[in-house]
Amino acid sequence: MLTVSIQAGGRSSRMGEDKALKPFLGRPLIQRVIERLAPIADELLVTTNRPEDYAFLDLRLTLRADLKPGRGALGGLYTAIVSATHPLVAVVACDMPFASARLIEAASRLMVEEEADVVIAKSDEGYEPLHAVYRRATCLPAIESAIESDQWKVIAWFPQVNVRVLTSEEIQSLDPDGLAFWNVNTPEEFARAEELARQTD
Repeated sequence: MLTVSIQAGGRSSRMGEDKALKPFLGRPLIQRVIERLAPIADELLVTTNRPEDYAFLDLRLTLRADLKPGRGALGGLYTAIVSATHPLVAVVACDMPFASARLIEAASRLMVEEEADVVIAKSDEGYEPLHAVYRRATCLPAIESAIESDQWKVIAWFPQVNVRVLTSEEIQSLDPDGLAFWNVNTPEEFARAEELARQTD
């Protein structure tokens, strides 16, 4: 059973407006991300500092305010893991217009088959913690420990758990366009993503 949590807590400073609510091909970007992942979710969450702004979304999902305000991405991840009611939790950023249900499903299968605690991609820029799957039972105490020891990096607690990194071959087979991990941060990137979406949707 899989909880999918969409993280909508960022400040969107480079965009100049809330990315999650910015219209993408005529509807809020977060709605697109939710619709891409809803088919594989047994539970849908949105974590946000402003739940009232997202009240228009699907009644099937649950809105959760940050439980650790001011703790950045690690605080958002903590809120997602705590709030989930299922053993596996997929956490995805709200600004990933090509978030991949196929990748999340494959990562969930690997987690079960290989008894991993985190299944995540890693690129030249580092890990992709906001398009990954986490085992709630083992990750929650590790994240709590990192927060209590005043660590801020979203992956600070990874040495405490069994992390399964997706190979480049696995990612290529599941995401041949290479767009799943692309998060849009500027108006220019947003416009480019809309253009690509028109071609690939």
